[in-house]
Amino acid sequence: MDFSFTPEQESIKDSISKICDRFDDQYWLDKDREGGFPFELHQALARDGWLGICIPEEYGGSGLGITEAAIMMQTISQSGAGLSGASSVHMNIFGLNPVVQFGTEEQKQRMLPPLIQGKEKACFAVTEPNTGLNTTQLKVKAERQGDHYVLSGAKVWISSAQVAEKMLILARTTPIEEVKNHSDGLSLFYTTLDRSTVDVREIEKMGRKCVDSNELFIDGLKVPVEDRIGEEGKGFKYILHGMNAERILIASEAVGLGRAALRKAATYAKERIVFGRPIGQNQGIQHPLAACWMELEAANLMVFHAATLYDKGDQAGTQANAAKYLAGEAGFNACQTAVMTHGGFGYAKEYHVERYLREIMIPRIAPISPQLVLCYIAERVLGLPKSY
Repeated sequence: MDFSFTPEQESIKDSISKICDRFDDQYWLDKDREGGFPFELHQALARDGWLGICIPEEYGGSGLGITEAAIMMQTISQSGAGLSGASSVHMNIFGLNPVVQFGTEEQKQRMLPPLIQGKEKACFAVTEPNTGLNTTQLKVKAERQGDHYVLSGAKVWISSAQVAEKMLILARTTPIEEVKNHSDGLSLFYTTLDRSTVDVREIEKMGRKCVDSNELFIDGLKVPVEDRIGEEGKGFKYILHGMNAERILIASEAVGLGRAALRKAATYAKERIVFGRPIGQNQGIQHPLAACWMELEAANLMVFHAATLYDKGDQAGTQANAAKYLAGEAGFNACQTAVMTHGGFGYAKEYHVERYLREIMIPRIAPISPQLVLCYIAERVLGLPKSY
């Protein structure tokens, strides 16, 4: 079994690193303080054709796999951009997979090239205030009226909605009491985010200030029938198709951020002199950092094991969930240890590791909680009874 990357994959890593080198720690510190979408990184990646890494070549993409996408996203995060950088292009990587897999030829030609070229940005509108991870209970309604649907309801934790022109949204077209299975009756749309009927309200949050998170209040949004992806009522199945890919990518980003934190901590430990010697000479500093390195490397093996299975078309749910859990925990341990290695300076923004600690909470919480991953493994792998 070969765990090394191919020359082509190493080339992707090098190319992304060169782009990220243009955006130093000061750039991300300023974004963390002031906010504002990182258009410069987004456009730099668009100009070099990276925003369509997983989209077929006939629509302007590169036609590569989740393995290559994970390399790309990990490299962005590991550069010091963290989740601020990775989240600015995350939607491009997995978000429109339902269009690629289930859209018509007309939809693919119309929807995919503008996203790849960086001319349009999109947000992913699934989560709702009172449903959380219980996606089958979504309440946003889409009522068919002739050649269009009318959508009403609320969504929450929608990233990039302040700057997005388009929205991939899951809504209920058949009332839940009228369907046999709760997963039926949900339909998927990719449409224009019309701000005259969608009130977008930003949520002040702990980290990743430059990539906004929002509540959406939808009141009479008209969506043409031609913006519906696939069959009416089958949207939940289409969304599921991309969930394993999303877990793999967020896991790769968590490993990347953990590595960035570990790099900062090791550098500081070599340079910081206390009692006449570098603090990195002390085993009390060395051992936690060494343990973090091993945890990150182990998590990374699961990330790329899951990605390989996904790209081969094999079942990857168990490995994707395990990768997300392991990478989230390993990344958190690394970021926390980096802050503690810096001592009081770890609490200062100018040393960057406190931002990493705030941002690493994202892959721990989203897109699924660590507790639900444990439930999944307990039920699907160990054969234990369902607990929820």
